[in-house]
Amino acid sequence: MASDVLLQHLDYLLALAAERHFGRAAARCHVSQPTLSVAIRRLERDLGIVIVQRGRRFEGFTEEGKRVVAWAQRIIAERDEMLADLERMHGRLTATARLGAIPTAVPASPFITAEFLRRNPAASVRIEALSSREIARRLADFEIDAGLTYLDDEAPPGTRSVQMYREQYVLVAPADHRLMAEPEVTWVDAADLELCVLTTTMRNRRILDANMAAEGIRYRPAVEADSVDALYAHLTHSGRATIASTAWLPQLGVPPDFAARPMVKHGPSPAIGLVVLDRAPASIVAAALVAVAEGIDLGARIDAAARSL
Repeated sequence: MASDVLLQHLDYLLALAAERHFGRAAARCHVSQPTLSVAIRRLERDLGIVIVQRGRRFEGFTEEGKRVVAWAQRIIAERDEMLADLERMHGRLTATARLGAIPTAVPASPFITAEFLRRNPAASVRIEALSSREIARRLADFEIDAGLTYLDDEAPPGTRSVQMYREQYVLVAPADHRLMAEPEVTWVDAADLELCVLTTTMRNRRILDANMAAEGIRYRPAVEADSVDALYAHLTHSGRATIASTAWLPQLGVPPDFAARPMVKHGPSPAIGLVVLDRAPASIVAAALVAVAEGIDLGARIDAAARSL
């Protein structure tokens, strides 16, 4: 078995694993499809195994191929860390910080990214809205550097975290609705409204459902969406409402002619935090994000925004 595997070939393999299509993988790597195909075959020849199941199109990876993909993810991650470490030694960081955030935490993410970019002006940031489960998978596969997610029983194993705030809930509804005159809104009363909520793949939705179930309520949402922006879009010029996290308020506020009132609490408020892989040596980019998270009192900023409404 040859030992001179080219890192570029591993890059091509990871692009194929991400796209699951030779043409799209080639476009992602800015090469022709024949160039990518030849590189994958060269990798197979060097390793003495079949990596890709081929038919008329890409059909998946062999068992050995899946193992190679897993190793390639680790090897390429270590290469990127080496380059980032060398940049840091020269007093700058030019890497792209890849942050996955649950939809309800996306509006709060600018507090983190703004400080990260202030400290690392040559760097950049890429944010993806992901479910808590997808964040766990992508962290394990080295596809993101950190996740902004729930710190509960669904938190990814093999990680370390920094708690940033606790998720509090408010009912956002038309300002002239009778419930907006109440100091707090019960889940029973909220269930009677035409609610816009996230989909059941999102942890936030499962928390809301559990709070409803705790009061014996079965409700049927009027609108389900996979992003906070979509929920807000369906509030405008309608009589609908949503149960929002207070973390949305600093950036998104409350729509015109709407108001927000606290929901009655059910047990401890869910903790949200920054999660990174717990490995040595630590990721340079992840360590930079953790340093930012540890220096920000995000909970206080969110609470202040909620009190100002």
